[in-house]
Amino acid sequence: MELTEKDRLYIAHTYHRYPIIVDHGKGAIVYDVQGKGYLDFTSGIGVNLFGHSDPGWKQVVMNQLNKITHVSNLYYSETVIQAAEQLVLKSGCKKVFFANSGAESNEGAIKAARKYSHDRYGEGRDQILTLTHSFHGRTITTLAACAQDVFHRHYMPFTPGFQYVNTNDTEDLSAKVNDHICAILLEVVQGEGGVLALEPTFLSQIQQLCDAKDILLIIDEVQTGIGRCGSLFAYERYGLHPDIVTCAKALGGGLPIGAVLLFDKVSDVFQAGDHGTTFGGNPLACAGAAYVLSQCNENLYQSVRAKGAYLKKRLNECKALHSVTGLGLMVGASLTAANARQVVEACLKQGLLILTAKDRLRFLPPLNIRIDQLDHGLATLFKVLNHW
Repeated sequence: MELTEKDRLYIAHTYHRYPIIVDHGKGAIVYDVQGKGYLDFTSGIGVNLFGHSDPGWKQVVMNQLNKITHVSNLYYSETVIQAAEQLVLKSGCKKVFFANSGAESNEGAIKAARKYSHDRYGEGRDQILTLTHSFHGRTITTLAACAQDVFHRHYMPFTPGFQYVNTNDTEDLSAKVNDHICAILLEVVQGEGGVLALEPTFLSQIQQLCDAKDILLIIDEVQTGIGRCGSLFAYERYGLHPDIVTCAKALGGGLPIGAVLLFDKVSDVFQAGDHGTTFGGNPLACAGAAYVLSQCNENLYQSVRAKGAYLKKRLNECKALHSVTGLGLMVGASLTAANARQVVEACLKQGLLILTAKDRLRFLPPLNIRIDQLDHGLATLFKVLNHW
């Protein structure tokens, strides 16, 4: 029986897979089981920030694999402390809670915000504002936080306590901020929503309201964080000062890990027994995270900003594309005529992996991708688009 047939037989079909069986990878290239190479502009949906089989990352992970892979949070673990220290020193947060994914990190952030408000103000101040087109995960609670109707089907009842604000609408924001709001949860660049960067004036108003009313600002950096947008976190490029930041995806460099970064106001909101997870803070995943964070510096960020600007410039030159958006090496583009999934499928046949975001194309190449590789991928894309 072929692998694809076994996949259909044994795995729940929650994804529409593309017709490629990935076998191995090196840098920005992945290879299928027949040995065909594909230039990867997806990074595993923003996970493999240094590409595939990065030598430094691989060595650190192998070293930890030879020591211990799991022990439990009942004991101290060196790599967990190392990863937390790096996050604190590089972000300015005070404490870190480790989870296993972006959705779990956002769950932790929601719990921290509600506990902070309950501890300080009592009951009745538990509502959280999120933005239209947002995406924060696929648990029952994080789906409720997603202000998109497409996610509010099948699994009713969803967790209550969320209200939705029209993105970049300052009047709607002001109208919905009241004494029942404990937090505002947002993505600086809405990834699944179409790679849409929020307007600076809108973000500024959110910050002002949060400061004035002791509303916690939670920034979801699951896709935008860890260098993807040209700084450790995307919010830094807008002068924001959040109370809670969530991250995942690229944090582990290929291993599953998420984190909740707790800043001054909420640094001690969690006490023993308030929250937990069996695999969160796994020593192996944290070894990968500690290495990834050690490589995040201004030289990397400058390179990402330069390559991101180059990518957007080249995409803007293509008549088949318009409305090129994004930040750093997180870029989206609308199609003049073609269907996004059809373009992705056609590019796959030509040896290029790209993503969709709703009806748009999405590009998340490795942060260390070379300019000649960007050029090669763009040449492939433009050749495909010439057929529409």
